[in-house]
Amino acid sequence: MPELASSRWPDIEAGPRRLLVVPLGSCEQHGPHLPLDTDTRIASAVAARACRDLAGVGLAPPVAIGASGEHADFPGTLSIGTVALSRLLVELGRHAGLHWPAMLLVNGHGGNVPAIRDAVKLLETEGRTCHVWHAGLPGGDAHAGRAETSLMLALAPDEVRLDAAAPGDTRPLPEILPLLTARGVRAVSPNGVLGDPSGASSDEGGRLVERLVTGLRTVIHGIIYA
Repeated sequence: MPELASSRWPDIEAGPRRLLVVPLGSCEQHGPHLPLDTDTRIASAVAARACRDLAGVGLAPPVAIGASGEHADFPGTLSIGTVALSRLLVELGRHAGLHWPAMLLVNGHGGNVPAIRDAVKLLETEGRTCHVWHAGLPGGDAHAGRAETSLMLALAPDEVRLDAAAPGDTRPLPEILPLLTARGVRAVSPNGVLGDPSGASSDEGGRLVERLVTGLRTVIHGIIYA
């Protein structure tokens, strides 16, 4: 698996090229205890592990700023919005298509979904092959809760401030979605957490990482060996 950021073009040209994997993340608040690049770190780490030792699979640098308007009230959050992100992904897909027969977007942030959907639709209309995999955990907290905190304890423990971890709004997401959509996350949860990070651990995070890696690797195998 060549990592494009540290590769040289003759090596890429000489090797097999079957699939380009692009992690997508965000730069947004993740409560008082997790770093702003949590989504990017998770998507990048899972993608790197899932691509390991797979010939012809290239790993692109992550798209580290996405559509995070719902977190705009928290200082530090950066967002380019849905329209700009969709355009970015379309242009990226067009250029990637010059050298790779297919592209796979590995998305770590739910707010990127509308932009991804629009971009993939246009790319497919143009005859390009673009796949998507979302790094979601069924039953997990919506944002900066136990699941994400455990993942970060496994991937970047020095970046987690457990002493600052506290529950946010723990109601089911469908119940708070109307207010969240209308006024943003801060109107629902002053500390930015949707869920409860209590009980998070690196052991649990390790298991969750393996679940995600296994899921993504299965998807990659299905693409390159189809």
